[in-house]
Amino acid sequence: MSAQTPACQLLERQPVRHGPLWVVGPPLDPWLIDQSAGVISADLAVLDAWRARDKSAFSPFEEESVESLAGEVVLFWPKAHQLGIWWLEWLCEGLPADTPIEVVGEHNGGIKRVPKVLAERGMECDKLDNARRCSLFATRTVKRASGDDVWTRFDALGLTLISHPGVFGHGKVDEGTRLLLDVLDGELPSTPLSTPLRVLDMGCGDGIISAWLAHRGHQVTAVDVSAFAVESTQRTLRVNGLEGRVLQSDVFSALQGERFDLIVSNPPFHQERDVSYGPSQRLIRQAPAHLTSAGQLMLVANAFLPYPDLLQSAFEQFQTLADNRRFRVYRA
Repeated sequence: MSAQTPACQLLERQPVRHGPLWVVGPPLDPWLIDQSAGVISADLAVLDAWRARDKSAFSPFEEESVESLAGEVVLFWPKAHQLGIWWLEWLCEGLPADTPIEVVGEHNGGIKRVPKVLAERGMECDKLDNARRCSLFATRTVKRASGDDVWTRFDALGLTLISHPGVFGHGKVDEGTRLLLDVLDGELPSTPLSTPLRVLDMGCGDGIISAWLAHRGHQVTAVDVSAFAVESTQRTLRVNGLEGRVLQSDVFSALQGERFDLIVSNPPFHQERDVSYGPSQRLIRQAPAHLTSAGQLMLVANAFLPYPDLLQSAFEQFQTLADNRRFRVYRA
């Protein structure tokens, strides 16, 4: 089996490695799963793919994660530059000083900025290879004072939000979410705390929708495929003194048999630089099985996305509650 993604194709042409390979923040590539001993990732789909092959897989928020790193470590540089810096500093904090690591990534994903990032942290930089519009660098960890300043704290809509690089809408409330909350404000009944709606926030990001709903007395479950989003939402709820259940889940994977009065979502359609409708399609198609008899799905999406046909197929009818030409809010 050959590598499929450009960064993995660059790794494939490197000399044979003599120790176990651990990959950090990688793409889904069957070749890489075969070649590696384990993975550290915030993406549940990636973790599940490695576990399905009986390989070690950890979230960066699990205590065993950095302790498991032994052998050769390769960091895949993400599109979100600040997230790449976070991963680099996480490795420096958790690994012994002077531990060799490699950093690989695509040119249009920001890998060319890595030498400057390393220099700013007093880390050496040796360019090992360049092909497939990707580059591979070698460096060594340097111990730095640990800190939590990567978490962005900001106020919006009467709430305090805690966000992490790489989480959707990092550091701001996007226009689509604002439109969705405006519609929810007019559509949801003024529910007494004794009879809250059971609400699922699908793709919770930094927790703005979950916190907004919890603040109004609803019983909130929030899910996201990203461990960074799960941690962000937990921190957002906590800093606002709000209750809610937050789970890492690939769409409905962690919610077998559960039903809700309302499912709300601002679903993603990008996977790094690629457009992907897969999670949104599963959300819409599987939503009826997770709604009560009078339950509703409300989602906001870019106006050009092909969701009306999916909604019609899954629910037989739906409404467009708002349309500002850039975003639409649908109810089914």
